Amino acid sequence: MSTQYIYSFNEGNKNMAAKLGGKGANLAEMTQLGLPVPAGFTITTDACIRYLNKDQQLWDSLKEDIKHHIQLVEQDLGKEFASVSNPLLFSVRSGAAISMPGMMDTVLNLGLNDETVKGLALSTNNERFALDSYRRFIQMFGDVVKGVSSDKFEKALETVKKEANATEDSELHINHLNTLIDEYKKIYENEVGCPFPTDPFDQLFQTVESIFKSWNNERARIYRNLHDIPHDLGTAVNVQSMVYGNMGDTSGTGVAFTRNPATGENDLYGEYLINAQGEDVVAGVRTPKDIHGLKEQMPDLYDEFKHIATKLETHYKNMQDIEFTIENGRLFILQTRNGKRTAQAAINIAVDMYDEKLISKEEALMLVDPHTLIQLLHPTFDEKVLENVPVLAKGLAASPGAVSGKIYFHSEDSVVASESGEKVIIVRQVTSPEDLAGMVAAEGILTAQGGMTSHAAVVSRGMGKCCVAGASQLLIDDELKTMRIGNRTFYEGDVISLDGSTGCVYEGALPCVEPTFTGKFKQFMDWVDEVRTLGVRANADTPKDTAAALNFGADGVGLCRTEHMFFNDERITAVREMILAHSLEERETALAKLLPFQEEDFYGMFLELDDLPITIRLLDPPLHEFLPHTEEETMQLAKHLGKSTDEVRDRMITLHEVNPMLGHRGCRLAVTYPEIYRMQTRAIIQAAIRAQAKGIDVKPEIMIPLVMDVKELKYVKDHVIAEAEMVLSEQNKEVEYHVGAMIEVPRAALLSNEIAEESDFFSFGTNDLSQMTFGFSRDDAGKFLAEYEEKGIIERSPFGAIDEHGVGELLQMSINRARSTKADLKCGICGEDGGDPASIAFFDKIGYTYVSCSPFRIPVARLAAAQSAVTNKNHN
Repeated sequence: MSTQYIYSFNEGNKNMAAKLGGKGANLAEMTQLGLPVPAGFTITTDACIRYLNKDQQLWDSLKEDIKHHIQLVEQDLGKEFASVSNPLLFSVRSGAAISMPGMMDTVLNLGLNDETVKGLALSTNNERFALDSYRRFIQMFGDVVKGVSSDKFEKALETVKKEANATEDSELHINHLNTLIDEYKKIYENEVGCPFPTDPFDQLFQTVESIFKSWNNERARIYRNLHDIPHDLGTAVNVQSMVYGNMGDTSGTGVAFTRNPATGENDLYGEYLINAQGEDVVAGVRTPKDIHGLKEQMPDLYDEFKHIATKLETHYKNMQDIEFTIENGRLFILQTRNGKRTAQAAINIAVDMYDEKLISKEEALMLVDPHTLIQLLHPTFDEKVLENVPVLAKGLAASPGAVSGKIYFHSEDSVVASESGEKVIIVRQVTSPEDLAGMVAAEGILTAQGGMTSHAAVVSRGMGKCCVAGASQLLIDDELKTMRIGNRTFYEGDVISLDGSTGCVYEGALPCVEPTFTGKFKQFMDWVDEVRTLGVRANADTPKDTAAALNFGADGVGLCRTEHMFFNDERITAVREMILAHSLEERETALAKLLPFQEEDFYGMFLELDDLPITIRLLDPPLHEFLPHTEEETMQLAKHLGKSTDEVRDRMITLHEVNPMLGHRGCRLAVTYPEIYRMQTRAIIQAAIRAQAKGIDVKPEIMIPLVMDVKELKYVKDHVIAEAEMVLSEQNKEVEYHVGAMIEVPRAALLSNEIAEESDFFSFGTNDLSQMTFGFSRDDAGKFLAEYEEKGIIERSPFGAIDEHGVGELLQMSINRARSTKADLKCGICGEDGGDPASIAFFDKIGYTYVSCSPFRIPVARLAAAQSAVTNKNHN
């Protein structure tokens, strides 16, 4: 059976996004719903993938199929493509399966040339409109298909407007537009090296090819990497009959959300322009009007649009982002998709839609992207400070957040500054897809033009970046790299502050306050905890970290890295004494100095946890990490120890290892120096006894790292138990404690059934397990992993998300074998991917007890766990 590469809008539905792209699937769905969708067809993602994987040429049968579907549209509308009397024109838009707003390409008014433009003028009785459409088409085709900079066309436009004494494009008359068309053709020919194409079919085929190619352009790849979208999906191409918003004062175009994408307020939110085409709104080159102004200007049409918006939101059970065009007083819907929104808006929308009985609690949980919750965990500006700080400029509150940083005016400069460690705010007249790398690098985005649906606003909200858009007081000079506000001039590197929740811009850096978690956020997260079955603990090493984790809703501490307690001047000196000791006696003297510090830290954490569990990993890293790194530090240490610098240096040389991450670390230290783990065990048990005296029922989980064999575990475990029992005997107390193993060596994962015989619990350290399974050094792999991702060898770095195919198979095998020995064995995950939503879903599916991640990832992990529970329930 041959592959179907093209579907008319009346053939598909919303469930065909993988084949038709999200845009094409929704156009088909809206057609099925009887909404006013301009006729057209979708060239599938399969066609894109074939094009990219073969010789990157449209094949003859596809061209014939395109022509056949054009005939179907011609029959439907009574117009003819390439006609000089009543021409049919098309908009051609890309549309991936996963929405990538602002990243892909669009060409409008396709089919115009010097002859068909006359036919358009005759058939519409509007020569000015026809010429305006033609000049727009030349610019868009040149930009999108041939890569001619839009700036060249814009400069020509500004020149003609200046000569015509016009401030708006719509003020240009016929003779001005004819002049502009001639100028645009010259620009095209000079830049491309050949005349502008006149054959409408040639125009269409070239555009389809350019959109297929756009799937792999730099900005699209950056966006997919940023949002973890696979690179092998391809994009569909939607060929849709044109409707015209630039036919006069009864025509227009707009973009609207069914709810406010910044706050979640249940009210239409968007913008429109009269006598304009769609790209004018999203490109930000003209300042649009608030959508509610349409109610005054065209009340019947506004009511019709509002009815359609409600219908689409109810049908999709989600806030919708809708593009529309008005042609001579008639409304057309060009696109709908689930709208990008801020995290706060997502929470509010989910709770409100549940309260409105539009969705169930489980559906509400699925409306919020776990990644976006990070936005809610960051500080805002201190309102008391703001009372005394003048507002420098004010724009639109396009994407919330508060950020201070140095201003940069070009994408490449922003990237360089960010890589050098600076906090960057990128400042642009208006952003475009070419600015994406700089926007990713920046902490905040500020534009002088553009509305709430401009490129800057939409992309910023999708990335969770603070954005102030359309601050019209700004006069930006890209060449001089300056920003003028009134009589003030700001230069590259000057510091400003943005408040994306109010649209205010301030001079200098401002202090922030920490967020609070109340209201709808708390209600939503309470639902999360009702639904999830997977535990979510925190990686925390101090009482302060522990308190922060509990504030974010952690179920306890899943990884306390005891070595992190050693890094301050007083403690590191005692650690170095211990490492450089020549005898057991010297080592125990140094360890005795560390004991009270360790005990006090554990005690503080136990008090914060108040009966919640904690897994404490005994000393893990190689000893070289604690040694001096400079000659000055070496000399100071020698003086403190009463030894010569040469003696200390010689001892350091003997401790040197060629591959320390696979060397003398973890439980191997305890095999050689059991007194280290005995000191740490004593500190844990003594702290637990003190906590019990405060009424806290602490049950510490003592974890032995880097285990590779059951005999190794038993040797170290015997020392841990012996020391623990000695402390309990000395103080005549009882404390319930558990001793378990950290599984991070592939051999241990394979022999988990044997190791489980001597272990009360397992915690899988997926950082080291991935490192050893792949044979990639975590510290060095960054030099080549980007190439692996770019060339499609791997989809994602194995150190941010679990490799389900390889490491994941090992994890599943290991947990199954372990539980064949102990059916109820508690098994956790404590690697970086413990905070990655896709990895969390995998861990939940294969039966792990909990994940552990950094405090700021706790809400993300909780929601991901709840969504996994909903998904598993729906699949069962």
